[in-house]
Amino acid sequence: MNYRYILIILIFSLGIQSCFDPSKPNYQYFPNMYEPIGYKTYADSEAFANGIEAQIPVEGSIARGWKPYDYPDTNEGYEAAKINLISSIEYSDKNKATGKELYGIYCAVCHGKKGDGQGILMTREKFLGIPSYADREITPGSIYHVLMYGKNAMGSHAGQVNAKERWQIAQHVIELRSKLVK
Repeated sequence: MNYRYILIILIFSLGIQSCFDPSKPNYQYFPNMYEPIGYKTYADSEAFANGIEAQIPVEGSIARGWKPYDYPDTNEGYEAAKINLISSIEYSDKNKATGKELYGIYCAVCHGKKGDGQGILMTREKFLGIPSYADREITPGSIYHVLMYGKNAMGSHAGQVNAKERWQIAQHVIELRSKLVK
């Protein structure tokens, strides 16, 4: 009697196995969920009447997280930023400490740890004429502007430090200048 049940189960199992064809897998419901299609940016698409129109950003749109900087890269823009541009972050010990760390990474090599213009590149005569902060009338706005666009031989650091980090560096530079000017 037991042999009969085992034989029935064996025949049933072989019957189900014979229906499976590995070259034709079972039907998938919503196959794109299992096998995604990789679309390329700005590629022609049949979903839109004229190709890629709906994939291009709307004219005048601003990317998420980007804030416009209204001062142009000119001497007038520098002077306007020097007078009018005000820090958007709190003046705090934490921001000054972060600014000091960032200054050590990006600025001290030329401007020196004290802001006296005696960085390692100046002492090795790789760059000459780097000014001391004591010799310049600077404000947080002018420092931010110079970090944004660069000035004279100094290039822009906008690609290395974001807006908050520029303000943190400006806080540290103002502190260095106050120690130099006494």
